[in-house]
Amino acid sequence: MNAVAPKPPRYVAGVDEAGRGPLAGPVVCAAVILKPRHRLRGLDDSKALCEQAREDLFPRIQRASLCWRVVFVERTEIDALNILWATMEGMRRAVCAMAPAATRVLVDGDRVPPGLPCPARALVGGDALEPAIMAASILAKVSRDRHMQALCERYPGYGFSRHKGYSTPEHLEALQRLGPCEEHRRSFAPVRERLQISLFELDTGHPAPV
Repeated sequence: MNAVAPKPPRYVAGVDEAGRGPLAGPVVCAAVILKPRHRLRGLDDSKALCEQAREDLFPRIQRASLCWRVVFVERTEIDALNILWATMEGMRRAVCAMAPAATRVLVDGDRVPPGLPCPARALVGGDALEPAIMAASILAKVSRDRHMQALCERYPGYGFSRHKGYSTPEHLEALQRLGPCEEHRRSFAPVRERLQISLFELDTGHPAPV
């Protein structure tokens, strides 16, 4: 009687991103394979958690994971690809870098990145439904927030540590006053418009008309 071959392990990766909407900084994508039957208390959509809760969960998620990866897609690539495809590419890189490799991927949202090495499904609202996606959302959010705090020291005056690059009144005022820095996304309208004003003033030597 032939022995039945054991079934190969199933590794389900949750995938999410942080930072699609901001005017500055990278978009950060994360992929997480949680250990089987390992319950992690406190998991939730990163947006539903306070900063301290996310920070507390960050190392716990790392310990509770078979594998996790965080990928930064920088401003220049966002401007070259557009934010949607930069995000898709970041998600693909995160999944492809996993070891052990994922056998199935669950992606928060309504779109699956092309080029994944295994079957995948998009799950709208997945960051509030699927623990692995919740974990990925927290790793992505904390990693990006820490990065924006570092950029605040490199580019003082913009307030990156407070608004994380989003288009708050504080940020828009700083953008108009200081002009864009290297981390501002040129393909986003408020930044593009401010650059056009700067070019007009440089070419004419006069303030741009309001």
